[in-house]
Amino acid sequence: MRTKMLTSLPVVMRTTLELTDPLFARLKARAASERLTLKQLLRSYVEQGLNATTAGSGSQRSERTLPRVEGPLAISGEHLSNAALFDLLDT
Repeated sequence: MRTKMLTSLPVVMRTTLELTDPLFARLKARAASERLTLKQLLRSYVEQGLNATTAGSGSQRSERTLPRVEGPLAISGEHLSNAALFDLLDT
């Protein structure tokens, strides 16, 4: 009996991240400003992190290779809760 291989379907792994509200707010704001979904932004960051160093090189990334947000956020700190961010995205 032959087993048919399904090679055209991508293999996807789901996971759960525990993020603080301020970090989640920064991620949501960055994703919105770049017109990306949170999933797309996080996947991009993971790929950048994995590509930053080669395995076995022993070198660490410098702070300069990390994404940066310059200046203050366009919204005040009181609007950084999850509920407030969702309200901002709906307007």
